[in-house]
Amino acid sequence: MAELSISSEDWSRLKLKLKRKYNQLTDEDLQYEQGGEEKLILHLMDRVKRSREYVVFTLKKGLANIDTNRL
Repeated sequence: MAELSISSEDWSRLKLKLKRKYNQLTDEDLQYEQGGEEKLILHLMDRVKRSREYVVFTLKKGLANIDTNRL
């Protein structure tokens, strides 16, 4: 079970932050449907070659600062 919840409104902003930080990610890599956090986490773990903890931390940090450009 995913440790976070991402709304569709927040996802559009978070997606841009992730694309800036990891320029190798494509729009296809960042496909997300509300409720699909677990699938997103697993896919990002594979694509950015990082641990689950790191990916979840990065997503939570991006959500906590959703109105800034920081990730």
